[in-house]
Formats: sequence, C-alpha cells, structure tokens
Amino acid sequence: MTTLRDIAKLANVSPATVSRVLNNDLTLSVADETRATILKIATDLNYKKANHPNSRYQKHIALVQWYSESKEQDDLYYMTVREGIEQQAPKYGFQISRIFHNNLTEIPNDTDGIIAVGKLSDEQVNTMKLICPNIVFIDDDQFGQGFDSVLTDFKYGIQKVVDYFVDHEIEDIGLIYGEETSTDKLRTITDQRFDSFKFAMEKHHIFQSKNCFKGDFTKDSGYVQMMKALNEEDFPHAFFITNDLMAAGALKALQENAVEVPKRVQVFSFDNTALSRYVNPELSSVDVATTQMGKSSVDLMHNLLTNQQHVAKRLELSTKLIFRQSTSYFE
Repeated sequence: MTTLRDIAKLANVSPATVSRVLNNDLTLSVADETRATILKIATDLNYKKANHPNSRYQKHIALVQWYSESKEQDDLYYMTVREGIEQQAPKYGFQISRIFHNNLTEIPNDTDGIIAVGKLSDEQVNTMKLICPNIVFIDDDQFGQGFDSVLTDFKYGIQKVVDYFVDHEIEDIGLIYGEETSTDKLRTITDQRFDSFKFAMEKHHIFQSKNCFKGDFTKDSGYVQMMKALNEEDFPHAFFITNDLMAAGALKALQENAVEVPKRVQVFSFDNTALSRYVNPELSSVDVATTQMGKSSVDLMHNLLTNQQHVAKRLELSTKLIFRQSTSYFE
C-alpha cells in the first residue's frame, strides 16, 4: 500500500508537502515542477484510488481536439496548444483524456470538465453541454454562449503586418487565406484573418479583392493559390498568408517559377510554428502564443471547477511580429 512517505521519498520532499499538494493547496509555496512531479508519482502509484477515494486532488478532463491524431502531426499550431495543456494540467492534478476529430461519444462518463480545441458546430456544442457543462474553448469564440474562451489576437497583429509593408512603400499586398468546416459539416468556418486584413488594408485605402485567394489551410492549397496569383496580371509585391503551412506551399510555387523572395515578392505568414524556421527562405511570421493558450485554458478550467463565483471570461492573447528572410527588412 502506497503511503505519503513513499511519494515524498521519490519526490525528495516532506510528507507534509505531499499531503498539501494532493489536497490541492495552492497557497503552498512550491515550484510548479515539484508540484507536477508529486502529482505524477501519486498517479503512477495509483495513490488516489488505493488510499483516498474521496480525494479531490485529481479531476478528469477531456481534451476534445477537432483534428485527427495524424492531422495534428502536420499542424504544429494545434500540437503546441495541446502541449501547453499537458504541461499545465499536473499543476492542478488534472488527468487528461484525449479525444480526436471531435468524437464526442468517446468522452469518458467520469469527465469533470472539457477543454475543446478547434471549431465546433452549435450541435456539437450542445452535445458536449449535455455530457458535461464545464467547458473551456480554445480558438473558438463561445463567450457569447456563456463559456470561457481562449483566443488569439488577429486584428492588431495583422494591422502591424500591413503597416510594415506600407511603411516600406509596398501597397499591392496579396492575401492567401483559408476556409474550413466543422467535423460534422454543419458549420462553415470563415477565416477571421481575412476580415482583419481587409480592415487594415481599407484604413490605407488599398484593399483589392482580386488579390485575395482562398485555400483550406493546407500546404497544397497554399501552392495552388499562389500558382493562381502568379497567373494574374499585376502580381503583388507582397503577400500575407494566414498560416505557415499555406505559406510553405506558396514558397514552393514561387521557387518553381523563379520568383525571388524577398527581392521580387515579400511574404509574411501567421502562427510562427517551427515550420517557419525550416523553409527556405525562413518565413517572417506573426507569433501566436500557442503554448500559453493551452496553459491559460487549464487555469480557466481550474477556476471553473473550484470557484463557486466563477464568471465566464474571453481571454485574447497578443501577438508579435517575427522578421526573417522572407521580408527584406528582417531583424
């Protein structure tokens, strides 16, 4: 039978510290790494089930991801969001169960809360509410429905990209953006970055719809849409592309057509995943705090589950510009 002393010995802390961590005493001054270590050891040794069936230190959280496991491997944006969730969960003793492709039938019966990553239809949201009403959304604004929502800034980050190009005397700026549907095909998700781009361009009175090309966020669609742009008259001298995958495909199309980047056309992407550093030339990109988005969702979930006066929050994290070789003036 596992005891507090067993856990304390493995974690190299006192039994009192173990007890306070397992009882979710957040007033305890202990490093997050130590807290996570204690919780992991307790879980590995099945301490809760064997010794404290009424303990409240562990909650079961369903991580509902709208991508399949294989597709997540190709989309580093959602992968790093998920990693942020998994890094923060041990702080509160959360046990995470991963659900792929919005397969809501796989949500465990003992779920205490749901963190939903990606876009869902109204029908899917209603189904989740019936399973468990404690839901935090990431990358889908459900604040109007009374749910905590963790989002990233589009408006100001994209405004900075447009201002950057204009400041360097480039006004013919093209756009490659995406459109998707929810997994049940009942909701079409338009790219909010299109609206932010249009707004930023119209402030300078330079928006041209003919320079906007719609893909589906994949590398192949970035390639196809850039090929279309190359066949148009007055090919723009700059492009804003709304994710790194499409930008990688667009760079391939430019290289095949011997269009020099950034000498002939400059490219600015969005997300700043690891991919942006491994293409040639390296991509300037709007940096999104994806790991922090994941961690913040866990913090919100903890408050939702423990604070009787919890009020839903709409948390929007800021972005910043990272300049690399796909723009002429990189830092």
